Amino acid sequence: MSGFLGSFRHQIDDKGRLSLPASLRRDASDRPFVLVQVHASALTLYPESTWKEVEGRLRDLLRLNPDARGYVLSVTANAVEVVPDKQGRILVPQRLLTAVAIQDSALLVGVIDRVEIWSPERFDALTAQRPPEFDRFTSQVFG
Repeated sequence: MSGFLGSFRHQIDDKGRLSLPASLRRDASDRPFVLVQVHASALTLYPESTWKEVEGRLRDLLRLNPDARGYVLSVTANAVEVVPDKQGRILVPQRLLTAVAIQDSALLVGVIDRVEIWSPERFDALTAQRPPEFDRFTSQVFG
């Protein structure tokens, strides 16, 4: 099976290391990920191949819209390359943890081609709300 699926709650140790579940790192081995905050409430962990696609879209955005320079700088300035250690942990900078209100534990959520890292409380609050479009989206995706 391809893609990142499921959700996993893991503790963050006192050095800011977060364990990646085996199912999320099985295809990554020693390859780097890019960790970045693109949404206000969560961090996003991109595998190298997916990040290359994002880089291409960022380059295109700059080329087509010079006014996007500030946006691109704000995204890339907070991006960090992380490589899982032998125990499958990544180091998450404290500034990124603080930005999304993650303290002692984090919820890793597979989002098909990337992994989002959430404060468990923020994720629960978001998913507890069932938007009016929910049934329409379900029909569009699952028939």
